[in-house]
Amino acid sequence: MNRTVRIGVDVGGTFTDIVLHDEALGVTAIGKRLTTPEAPDRAIVEGISQLLADTGIAIDRVDSVVHGTTLITNTVLERTGATVGLITNEGFRDILEMGREIRFDVEDLHARPAPAIVPRHLRHGVPGRMRADGTEHKPLDEEAVLKAARSLVHGSGIDALAIAFLHSYANPTHEIRARDLVHEIFPDLLITLSADVAPEIREYERINTACVNAYVQPIVHGYLDQLEHELAGIGFTGQLSIMLSGGGITTIDQAKAFPVRLLESGPAAGAIAAAFLATAAHEPRVISFDMGGTTAKMCLVENGRPHIKHEFEAARTEKFRPGSGLPLRMTVVDMIEIGAGGGSMAAVDDLGLLKVGPRSAGSAPGPVAYGRGGRQPTVTDSDLLAGYLDPDHFLGGDLALTLPDVRRAVQALADRLGVDASSAVVGIQDVVIGNMAAATRMHLAERGRDPRRYALMAFGGAGPVHAYELAKSLKIPRVIVPVGAGVMSAFGFLVAAPTVDDVRGYPVPLTAVDWNRVTTLYTDMETRARRLLQRSTTADLAITRTADMRYVGQGFEITVALPDGMLGPGHEDDIRQAFVETYRSVFGRTIRDGTPEFINWRMSARLPATEVSLAYQPSRAVAARGRRAVHFTGFGVLDVEVYDRYTLQPGMTFAGPVLFEERETSCAVGPDCTVTVDPHLNLVIDLITDAP
Repeated sequence: MNRTVRIGVDVGGTFTDIVLHDEALGVTAIGKRLTTPEAPDRAIVEGISQLLADTGIAIDRVDSVVHGTTLITNTVLERTGATVGLITNEGFRDILEMGREIRFDVEDLHARPAPAIVPRHLRHGVPGRMRADGTEHKPLDEEAVLKAARSLVHGSGIDALAIAFLHSYANPTHEIRARDLVHEIFPDLLITLSADVAPEIREYERINTACVNAYVQPIVHGYLDQLEHELAGIGFTGQLSIMLSGGGITTIDQAKAFPVRLLESGPAAGAIAAAFLATAAHEPRVISFDMGGTTAKMCLVENGRPHIKHEFEAARTEKFRPGSGLPLRMTVVDMIEIGAGGGSMAAVDDLGLLKVGPRSAGSAPGPVAYGRGGRQPTVTDSDLLAGYLDPDHFLGGDLALTLPDVRRAVQALADRLGVDASSAVVGIQDVVIGNMAAATRMHLAERGRDPRRYALMAFGGAGPVHAYELAKSLKIPRVIVPVGAGVMSAFGFLVAAPTVDDVRGYPVPLTAVDWNRVTTLYTDMETRARRLLQRSTTADLAITRTADMRYVGQGFEITVALPDGMLGPGHEDDIRQAFVETYRSVFGRTIRDGTPEFINWRMSARLPATEVSLAYQPSRAVAARGRRAVHFTGFGVLDVEVYDRYTLQPGMTFAGPVLFEERETSCAVGPDCTVTVDPHLNLVIDLITDAP
């Protein structure tokens, strides 16, 4: 039997979303069920089984399942990972606590850095040293390595080991030898080499990345093994793949070897989906707005690609304070994430003011409206009372919302605030929109972007619900709500390309590059990429090369695109010009007599993405579903026509106020809008703004 079915699975804090696509039949089906946080694999397997039953598709027709998870993020954030040991150079075991030797808040005398992922008594230094140019300064003391390993395993009971030596990005020989020695006596011990996970300069970040990788590796191994076992139990024999933080997908083996690269895998899928849809809709500049049950994520998508960065700070002790977390060297989609989702709880703070989030009700107990024991009102509860949601049609009627309980919970909140219930509902809406707008403005301002020049691509279960009000707050003139917006991250798993991102550290001024060495670096990276992507020809493999560059004497880099083809003498002028233009676009100026230098050399190799559509076949039923009272900021409560999204035809236009409902979400727009259904069945909402 031909395997023509692919399934994408996104496990969120509140819901597990599933999208199934049958390439042969051109059929796409979606499913959504409450996440089971105590055993995420249960919701995945049950959801896949239900979706297959609903569509009448046999499990042996499923070719692949692509999955993203927040397991790694939660493990680091909650500090529930493995017991990890570190072997490093003698005299350098305190580098994890020394960090960058600066305080993230110099005015707060009580500010504390994020605790080191490996406590001091589990860090051992051994003699041996490489120079910055990769030559050996002092031989590795092999007996000291073995002694440290025995002490960590027998004496401290570690579950995993990180090995990270100075300058191993230039020459990993000592790390490789140390790993081989340890494996001879502890063959089953999970070992991470810093030269494998982050072969770049900056010892603190590289060592920290290796330690975090080791910290989550045993848990990820167990989770993925269990998921494979559970899928096999329902007859799945295809390939299980995992989403990377940078937006590509990778194999189970690579995910187990480098789980730190999955840290932002779930949020990345939404940005990839937004990029795919923006390209199809011919929108060159889009703000991806993904609001789920727990968080809201915003990302810039330009010319069909989300912004990418090569560093990430995990588990910040202060959410919006750079430097308060664990800095990692890895490729991630550049986005901002805040605690503003449908499950974000509303409360009164110590000053008697209304606060919404970042605490979330999650899936257990969930919002009060779910009837699962929640008592504190959430954003979803306020959405229900504001008229955005229909209590009888939530999730297509599969989850009936308990309106009386919501009214009681909101009234209790209103009493604490000293206002009436309707004012409390409006207050919750205003606060959550204000939080998201402030975060979006910050994210765009840091990148020199004006939100008025972008369209807002809204998805996630709560994204379309709040897209209109957010766009008004940011003065964004257009909102796009795609079909299946409520499961868009799971859709992103299906349109993401299999990808290998690699990097090599080789700091050198532009005027002194050894181009033969550069060729060797890129040849090694490309060979590895082809092996991992299982391709031996160049036919379908797209390779992009960039470099981290700066002026000599500076401390931080920018990423610059390199020319296609073989690099060598004669490319210096083109590279210099590309660097100058990129530098000017970031900083608004250049340094007249500055000498550019390379720090890291990067390569991204990817296979073509799969074309998938969530477009439905419009039914012949009457589009109008009735009328409902809905609150809009600036207009108050209006009587609004409600339409069934699945009856809309391409080319239809509507004048606001109007509300559209689909199974996983809804979208209401005020009287200052027009709505058009485009050829892809997206809702294209044009706002009348006072922007110039």
